[in-house]
Amino acid sequence: MDVEDGTEPLDETLTETVEYHGRSFQQYALTNGTYFVPIDEDEIARLEVMHGVLNSVFDNRLIFPPVRNPRRILDCGCGSGDWAVEVAAQNPNAEVLGIDVSPHMIPENPPDNLELQVDDLNGRFTFRSNHFDLVHSQMMAGGIHSNRWRSYIRDIFRVLRPGGWCQMVEIYFNAQSDNGTLTRDHALSRWSRQYLQSAQPYKDPRAPLQLANWMRSAGFTEIESRLLTLPMCAWSNDPRDYNIGWANNENVNLMLYSLALYPFTQLLGMTLTDFQLLIAQARSEAGNPAFKHFPDFSGVGEGLTIEPADMSALVGSHVDDRFRSQNLSDAVGYN
Repeated sequence: MDVEDGTEPLDETLTETVEYHGRSFQQYALTNGTYFVPIDEDEIARLEVMHGVLNSVFDNRLIFPPVRNPRRILDCGCGSGDWAVEVAAQNPNAEVLGIDVSPHMIPENPPDNLELQVDDLNGRFTFRSNHFDLVHSQMMAGGIHSNRWRSYIRDIFRVLRPGGWCQMVEIYFNAQSDNGTLTRDHALSRWSRQYLQSAQPYKDPRAPLQLANWMRSAGFTEIESRLLTLPMCAWSNDPRDYNIGWANNENVNLMLYSLALYPFTQLLGMTLTDFQLLIAQARSEAGNPAFKHFPDFSGVGEGLTIEPADMSALVGSHVDDRFRSQNLSDAVGYN
């Protein structure tokens, strides 16, 4: 793989870590407001659980656009590398490049056609223009600065070859219930409000709702956005959704803690005791089928996006259609 196509590496400060309440964080990410989530073994385990849940939601489809015989694939914010590893294994003739700000979660012994680089995607891309067949961006709302999103998407457009595709998946954390029984006073609702508050001014937690417009402004065409529900526990009468909710409850329980620990205690000044009480109450509500709570997924033309509102999620796919036009309705395939 041509290393010249990668972004410029950052210095050794990326390897420094700091502990808060027994969890390890990347010092660079905290100092620069880049990422407030732990980068330890517990978080790697949670990401693996979430990857399994998303695979179930997407019927084990890793790539939605009709990308045929891709030569180069870029995975932005690859994290523990679950998606990149599977895509590389399924496409042995493709060069897959995974980028993440943290070197601490990079998997050992990746496939030969997968290269993993450490870089902060809040900086401008240094890849050549018209280079990748597919750019995948998933769960980046917690890592991209609020004032970077538009240029981030323009960078993605620039590095895609003519006819290339972008797939984006994001989650919007705003708890809601299918039957309206979850009120503002419930712990899940309070968690959501405080999470959205703690993200400012560093992040734009509502960015998933804007992806379609931003992609259109960047030059993508035939943009399709989809909204899906992701049950937080096993409450659905539909057997498939019931099983997804059952599996997702473990992810939600872990996510409520890991995503909020630093922002709530260090940015909002919440005591550890109050934080633990809130998490315990929120977990209890998340596991209660009576609330029928969910995250929604919304999708856009040549990319994919997810946002949870209960936690609701957004899935979008966008087509880079500078030279061709395709409709993603069949590619995404959600009802």
